[in-house]
Amino acid sequence: IFLKYAKVELAPPKLSDIPQIRAGIAKLLSSAKSGAWKQQTVKQATLNTLVGAEVIFWFYIGECIGKR
Repeated sequence: IFLKYAKVELAPPKLSDIPQIRAGIAKLLSSAKSGAWKQQTVKQATLNTLVGAEVIFWFYIGECIGKR
């Protein structure tokens, strides 16, 4: 079961995915500039903070492993 999902989820993006990725980044930047982040509930803000912390922690762990 793990390999089935790993092949899909861990695959690098295809060239056909790049326009969708760019649109997502543009949407993120425009919402950050317009202040849409101020309209989030406390629950949404907490979840977004936890997801951001998880990304930073995994990056840090990867850097520690990469130094070996």
